[in-house]
Amino acid sequence: MPAPRSASPRLVWSCGLCALIALALAAPAAEREWLAGDSHIHSHWSTGYDYRTSPPTPIKGRDADYSTPYSTPRNAAMARRFGLRWMVTTDHGGPYHSKVNLEQAHRELTLSRELVPEVLQFYGMELNMPGMDHHTLIIPRAEDEASVLHEIESRFDADEDWARPPDPRRRSAALRRQALAHMQALDRLPILFANHPSRTARGIGLYGFDEPWEIRENNDLAPDVYRGMEGALGHQANTFSDQDYNEYRGLYRLGGPTLGGFDQMTAVVGGLWDALLGEGRRFWIVASSDFHSHYNEPASLGGGRRDFWPGEFHKTWVEARPTYADVLDGLRQGRVFAVAGDLVTEFDVRLTDPGGHEAGLGGTLRVARGAQVTAAVRFRDPETPNGAGENPGVRRVDVIVGDVREPPAGPSVDRNPTTRGLARFTREVLARDGDRYALEARCPRSTAISTSGCAARAPTTSNPGWTAPERTPGTTSGSTRTRSSSRSMKRCRRTITWLD
Repeated sequence: MPAPRSASPRLVWSCGLCALIALALAAPAAEREWLAGDSHIHSHWSTGYDYRTSPPTPIKGRDADYSTPYSTPRNAAMARRFGLRWMVTTDHGGPYHSKVNLEQAHRELTLSRELVPEVLQFYGMELNMPGMDHHTLIIPRAEDEASVLHEIESRFDADEDWARPPDPRRRSAALRRQALAHMQALDRLPILFANHPSRTARGIGLYGFDEPWEIRENNDLAPDVYRGMEGALGHQANTFSDQDYNEYRGLYRLGGPTLGGFDQMTAVVGGLWDALLGEGRRFWIVASSDFHSHYNEPASLGGGRRDFWPGEFHKTWVEARPTYADVLDGLRQGRVFAVAGDLVTEFDVRLTDPGGHEAGLGGTLRVARGAQVTAAVRFRDPETPNGAGENPGVRRVDVIVGDVREPPAGPSVDRNPTTRGLARFTREVLARDGDRYALEARCPRSTAISTSGCAARAPTTSNPGWTAPERTPGTTSGSTRTRSSSRSMKRCRRTITWLD
C-alpha cells in the first residue's frame, strides 16, 4: 500500500482544524453545518478489577485510581447541555473487557441513544494500543458495531489478556501492525486518534510510549484509519483540584509538560505535527475532555478529580450533516477544528487560484506551477457566554507557512525547520459582519499550497524559535491555531488566532 505522501506534488490539500478534506460527493456542502463533539469520554464501564478471581471480575466505575460513576446516558445529557451534537464512548480496555463492552456497555449505549437522541453517540473505546499509549477507536454506526469492536478489542487490546506473567506479544509492535492491517481491511473503516501522545515524555523532544516513528508507521500501515491525535488533551480541570498532582495539566507530570494545555507534538511551531503535515500526511488534531469524573462533583460521587464535562471546555467541531456517516467522514477527511473555551464556533478556509477555482475544507485544488493562491479565512467569534459564563474574544490571527520536505531524513524526525510566520492580522484589521470575521492572505508562489488542521487553545503557549511578523502591535493571553498540510514545495500552513 503506498504511503500517503506519494501523490503528485501539484495537488493542494485543504483542511481546517482550530488542536485549528475530499468532500463526500454524495453530500452537497451546502447541507453541512458545524457540529461540536468530543471523541474521548469515559463512563462507569471503565472498570476496575478483582484479581482474586480468574478471569478477574470487573468492578463497574472503578477505573484505576479514578472513580467513574457516570452512566452513558448521564454523559450524553451533559454533552447536550454544553452544546455537543456528537460524542464517542471510549471506555478503557482491560482483562476480558471485550465481554463487558459486548454484553453490557453496548446495551446501555443503545438505551442512551433513545434517551438523548439530540446527540449522535458513537460506539468505541480507548484502545490500549500494543506497544504504545491509549488511542481513541471510533466504530462506524451499523448493526454489527458491537461485534466489530469485540473482535478488535479481544484480539488486539494490550490489556485484554489476564495471564500472569503477561504475554509479551500483547504489547508488541508485531501485534500493533496486525491490528492496523485488520482495521484497514474492514468493509466499514473505523478511525484511530492517538490520545495524550506525549504524556509519558520526559522533556521536549524526549518522547515516551508514543514516538514519531511509530506514528508515521501507523499512518503508513492504515492511512484511512490512523488519522490524527489529541492536540488539546483532557484532564484540564485538575488545576482546580486539591490533589497532589494539581499542577500538572492533563497529568503530564514526567518532565514533558503541556504547552498551554496542548501536547508538544502539536504545540511546537515547526515540531512533529508540522513535520508530518510537511510530508503531505492527512493527519489531524482533536480536542477532548477525557472525561472520567467532574471536578466539582462531591468526592462521594467520584468528583473532585480532573475533568470538565464533555463540551464544557474543549470541543472538536466537524463540518458535516447531522448523521453518523457524515460526522465520521468529516473526522476522517479533516473537516474539523478544535477549540477551547468556545472561542470560535465556525471556521472556514477557502483556497482560490487566479482562474477562480477553489477548494474548501477537505477539497483538492490543482494549480499551475508558480500560480498565486489566496487563502480566505472566515470564522465566528460568538457574543455569547461559554461554559464558565465568560465570553473570550479573538485578538489576532497569525498565518504560518512552511516547506514540504519529502521524504523525511528519517522516521524519527520531529521538526520542520522551514516553518515560519507569513502574516499577522489583529482584530482591528479583520473584516467584520456582526460576530463573523474574515481575512485573506496570499500564499507564497509555489507548486502547491494548502491548509490543514486546527488547534484551539485558551491558555498562553510558548512557540520557541518563531516570531510572527508584526502588522499591528498586540499582546496575547491564549491562542487558537489552524494548521495545514500539503504535497508541495511550499504551502499556507496554518493560522493562529489569539484571544483576549
